[in-house]
Amino acid sequence: MNDTTPTPIRKIVHVDMDAFYASVEQRDNPELRGLPLAVGGSAARGVVAAASYEARAFGIHSAMPSVAAKRKCPDLIFVPPRFDVYKAVSQQIREIFAEYTPLIEPLSLDEAYLDVTENLKGMAVATEIAQEIRAKIKQITGLNASAGISYNKFLAKMASDLNKPNGQAVITPRNGPGFVEALPVKKFHGVGPATAERMRKYGIETGLDLKSKSLVFLQEHFGKSGPYFYGIARGIDDRQVRPDRIRKSVGAEDTFVEDIDDLERATAELKPLAEKVWRFCEAQGIGGKTVTVKIKYSDFTQATRSRTGTVPLANMADVFDAASGLLATVYPFKRSVRLLGVTLSSLTNDPPSDAMEDHPQLDLNL
Repeated sequence: MNDTTPTPIRKIVHVDMDAFYASVEQRDNPELRGLPLAVGGSAARGVVAAASYEARAFGIHSAMPSVAAKRKCPDLIFVPPRFDVYKAVSQQIREIFAEYTPLIEPLSLDEAYLDVTENLKGMAVATEIAQEIRAKIKQITGLNASAGISYNKFLAKMASDLNKPNGQAVITPRNGPGFVEALPVKKFHGVGPATAERMRKYGIETGLDLKSKSLVFLQEHFGKSGPYFYGIARGIDDRQVRPDRIRKSVGAEDTFVEDIDDLERATAELKPLAEKVWRFCEAQGIGGKTVTVKIKYSDFTQATRSRTGTVPLANMADVFDAASGLLATVYPFKRSVRLLGVTLSSLTNDPPSDAMEDHPQLDLNL
């Protein structure tokens, strides 16, 4: 006799702290509350790691060069990041999550997916769980969190942005497909500016436009992301919440509006990628021994070059220098470059040695 018991609809909560780094700084220094604040370096080559909501009102956002942020808001206050404090607060939040479910998939210090389909409190309503969690976070840390509740990870992530800051939203199985159809693809989690622009060239500007494309079309034009796009266009995302997920690498890449032929310009494009990778590693307290540069050419062929050292790289400048050296090994470019990526792998929790801070030893492994 076959078991005909229907599979229960999953209940996924995505919790996202509001302006996390900046909010911690404003919490700990009352004089900063209500003021436009950026966490990061104010030097000429500095980058904004996080911005308070007061700063965001001026159009300031993470990864923006500090010089550009200062132009937008001359009164912007810069404070240096305190990653040890952010990690400690993140651990407090993680302990609150663990009171409700063991199925926790952290995405960073300030956000995580929780599967509360079967939860430790025996609570039937996921929205009530999200409300409790947000209230406990506020009580214990003094910080605001937003949450999204849905039947899959993609929609839970999208829902958490709907009522920010300090709010939550739910997308039900009944409403999910319609919500996706009406949403501009540029707002989809997982669709960056370059992908959104490519989709626009194919007449894809909304979820409904995306839904009209066949799986074969999406695989042909978007490769391995095709099946994912095909599913989310229909409100379908079968990815599980994975508490045991082990990060093997940290990477960032960018597709350029115009292809690049010049080495100096291409090298300059590596810097924000190296900074993004390093900020994540610094926040997570991890390092890496292997730097890899990915080069995708105008004809969509690609090449990678890697260097591996015996100890973790010490700082962002080392990552950038290694990436720059690797890029130089493929110049002159055989074709114009349309995408560059920087990845740090061979990850470790060990801090870099004192010797490494001054003299990173890298072995070329082409």
